[in-house]
Formats: sequence, structure tokens, C-alpha cells
Amino acid sequence: MTMNAILVLNAGSSSLKASVFEAVADLPLLASGRITRIGAQAVFSWNGNPVAEFPTTVDHGGALRELLTWTERSANDWHLQAVGHRIVHGGEVFSSPTMLTPQVLHQLETLIPLAPLHQPTCLAAVYAIAQSHPDLMQIGCFDTAFHKYHAPVFQHYALPKYLRDQGIRRYGFHGLSYEWVAHELVRKHPQIAPGRIVAAHLGNGASLCAMLAGKSVDTTMGMTALDGLPMGTRCGCIDPGVVLYMLRVLNLKAERVEQILSCESGLVGLSGVSHDVQNLLESGSTEANFAIQFFCTMAAQHIARMAVSIGGLDALVFTGGIGEHAASIRTQIKEMLSFLVPFEVLVISANEERMIAEHCWTLSTQQVRP
Repeated sequence: MTMNAILVLNAGSSSLKASVFEAVADLPLLASGRITRIGAQAVFSWNGNPVAEFPTTVDHGGALRELLTWTERSANDWHLQAVGHRIVHGGEVFSSPTMLTPQVLHQLETLIPLAPLHQPTCLAAVYAIAQSHPDLMQIGCFDTAFHKYHAPVFQHYALPKYLRDQGIRRYGFHGLSYEWVAHELVRKHPQIAPGRIVAAHLGNGASLCAMLAGKSVDTTMGMTALDGLPMGTRCGCIDPGVVLYMLRVLNLKAERVEQILSCESGLVGLSGVSHDVQNLLESGSTEANFAIQFFCTMAAQHIARMAVSIGGLDALVFTGGIGEHAASIRTQIKEMLSFLVPFEVLVISANEERMIAEHCWTLSTQQVRP
């Protein structure tokens, strides 16, 4: 018997995930695959099992082709009802799950300069599906949407109004991850969910979100995903004068500056070893240890900043690859915050894919109603 299914594609800066859910209310997972450490020694697993014949030097395009091939190979009795995509930047226009029409895709392409590491990969997946399955419904779910209703004090930069009126503002990212955290807090920790929560999405991309009663109040990323915490290859917050110095004094082209800030900074820039935390922890070199210390210190400082935005801290929630799996990182950050009033510490596994699937199920069901 053929069952309707929803395919979810989640493209990160160094990972690509595919999940297939049955298109019924409780969305049981049918299959999943993930390719991690893209750009380094990529690793592919399907339904939890490593794929040995996978080429470890694959780029995002190759990763996407592999995942789609394995999805098709596994689709014995599935009929895809919709494909859901994590779209990193929705700008000021897109604040809820949206059908990905040609007009919408054109608008999303204009946001590529605001998310150059992610937006092209997200959109490439949409175009690949459209080419192979032109009649298949595709839905975009936006990482910026969860932060849409921040108060002006958490949205604006101290810039002239004519620039702010042109869309220069703080958007925030990792919203689907934080939305899932809020969902899981209500389900598993109802006594904590209404409180003052700082969620730490720590991975190759890293940010924090201050939540009050499950709603985003403030976040560390800004107009682009470069801001806030140092990340695997991204610099995090930096004196704008540094960029001007690179342009004016060092005579670097804007494209070269973007490459440095997005791809050669953060943990890899500090350590000179790797952007991968596991590699750094195993290295034990002075430079690797310093990169870890720097990352933990900045995370602790920004957690305190987020606590100010919500008037205190009842719980700190770790999620994301580093947040979930690097216990020593969590310990260092918690120790640096020991001066605060005692707070709960939780680890919640990221599941942006299921969050996207829930949105797709709701929207696709509405679309097929008579």
C-alpha cells in the first residue's frame, strides 16, 4: 500500500540532512540520512548506518545528489506529498512557512548576500527538486521567522534611520532549532517552559536565543549569520573598524574580506588546525586549546548578555552538534557562569527536520482541502 510522505532537506554550512516522514498527523520517521563535516572529511550515514563507499571529499552539490539518490532508492512504497526546506534567510517578508513559487524564489535569491554560506545551498536544493519533480509541492521554512517579533531595541543597530529603513537590522537565525527547543520544553519540561530560557545552539554555526515563555526575545546573530559567537569558520562579533582596516590599509578586495570572515576565521582561524571541535579536543595543541577556551569564554559572556534581555536565567539549554555531544565544552561554559543565581541545565537534541515536517504537514494539508 502506497503511503504519502514528506521529504525534509536541511542544508547547514558543513552538513546536509534528509528525512522522510509519513504524511499523517504524528509524522512517523520513515528514513533519514546525513552528511556531516562537508569541506573536511565528509561522513555519510543512512538510517544510522555509515555508507562506506561515499567519497569523503564531496562538496554540498555532491552531498545533495547522494542524499536524493538514497532517498529515491529507499522509496519503495512512498508517494511524496511535499518537500520541506530549511531556508536560512527570509528577510523582512517571509515570517511563516511558504510555498516556494518562482516569485518567492526570486525574492529569496536577493537575500543571498545576507547568508552567502547557506542561502545558495538551500536554494540549489529547491531547484534540484523542481527539475526532477516539477509538480511536487515545495515549502520553505525560515530560520529568521522565530525572531520576527523582537522589540525594536533588539532589532535595530545604532545607525541612521535611512539605513535602517533599507532593511539593515538584526534578523537572527537558527530559529527552527529554537522553535523545536521551545516545543520540547513544553512537552518534556512544562515546569521550565514558561520561564527565562537561554538556548545555546552550538555547532559549526553557533548562536544563542533568549526566550521568555517560549517566545524569542533576543538572539546573538544579527543581519547575517556572521555575528555573535565565534563559529567553526566564522568570526562572530568583530570591531567594524577591523573590516575597514582590511579594506583600506591592507587593500584587500571585499570578496577576499568576506572569504576570510566567513571561511577562514572562528575556530579554524584561531587554531590553525581545524574548524571541527572534536579534532581540536583530540589535538591537544596550545593553539587548539586556546581556540576552545576562546569559544567557551565568548559563549559564557553572551549567555550573560542574553540573560539581561529576559531579566534573569531559569534554565540554560544546549542543543546542536557541539551543545549535545561535547560535554567538556558544556562544563567549561557552565563553570564560567557559576557566579549567577543557580539555574537548570538541559540538553535537548536538535530536530529541525521534524519541526519543518510539522509545518509542511499543516500547510500541505490546508492546500489539499476542498
